[in-house]
Amino acid sequence: MAKLPILNSKQIRRALERGGFTFVRQAGSHARFIHPDRKSLVTIPMHNKDIKPKTLKSIIGQSGLSLDEFLELLNR
Repeated sequence: MAKLPILNSKQIRRALERGGFTFVRQAGSHARFIHPDRKSLVTIPMHNKDIKPKTLKSIIGQSGLSLDEFLELLNR
């Protein structure tokens, strides 16, 4: 299993959008995304700093993607 990278919210958002997720809404400093084939929402904190590894792990879990799939989307 690959190690979780240090990412900011813009990088995470870009990876999710490459994976087919679309922006739904933003409430305060948290943006929500949904995938047309998956019905669960993915919430990303939109802060101007790096996302903590535990939070990134939660975001990847919410998305239904494996870590390897998510990393592949990052590198596209």
